[in-house]
Amino acid sequence: MPDTPDPTPRRTALVTGASRGIGRAVAVALAGRGDRVAVHFGSDRSAGQETIEMLAGEGHVLVGGDLTDDAVAQRVVGEAVDALGHLDVLVNNAAVAPSAASHHRVDDVDFETWQRAWRSMVDVDLLAPAAVTYLVARSMIATGTAGAVVTIGSRGAYRGEPDHPAYGAAKAGLHAMGQSLALALAPHGISVATVAPGFVATQRQDETLAGPRGDAVRAQSPFGRVATPQEVAEAVLYLTSPQAQWASGAVLDLNGASYLRP
Repeated sequence: MPDTPDPTPRRTALVTGASRGIGRAVAVALAGRGDRVAVHFGSDRSAGQETIEMLAGEGHVLVGGDLTDDAVAQRVVGEAVDALGHLDVLVNNAAVAPSAASHHRVDDVDFETWQRAWRSMVDVDLLAPAAVTYLVARSMIATGTAGAVVTIGSRGAYRGEPDHPAYGAAKAGLHAMGQSLALALAPHGISVATVAPGFVATQRQDETLAGPRGDAVRAQSPFGRVATPQEVAEAVLYLTSPQAQWASGAVLDLNGASYLRP
């Protein structure tokens, strides 16, 4: 009796910034679904390798480099395509998050600090994902792949980030980019959506959550807690599934009712 073809062939995905936090959770979730994943790391190769070792299945690949460098972005996408054959899914997660080191409140810093923060955050949080999205989208178009692009935005794009305005502006740009590309890529069968989380309990937020600000941060949501990376990953799982094509253009608020936009 002939073998029955697998009705759900394994898909392929590139996840940027997957060496820890939300990106790692997304990579684990996609691999758990059966996808082969290209795990991108920025500079910490060992952390990226740790993610690879957590993934179910086989055929995953590690790709690395600074995506703000156009040549590196092209290499990373090229390596992912070469290793996986093609790409069905892109998850733009790599970003610079707000921190004390990137503080640039307009009434509290000098002009040099202000300009440095803007260039750094916009380069990493907006221009790099724009470049990667272009490269992956053109690869999908060339192979006739009905793929999906999901970008991790932020609640801060709507409620404002007074201590980190460049972060809020860059994330707002990502939301707008996703909606523009949803219109442009739909004729090619490619869906584009964005997830806008609130505060997420990633490793780099451990100190904040354990410190004196922790209770105030948790109190932002009426649930009295913050999100887990796995909850964000579950949203990405849906939005990258073929069943979610009709959600193209959406920005999914994922903030535990901590901010309700009109």
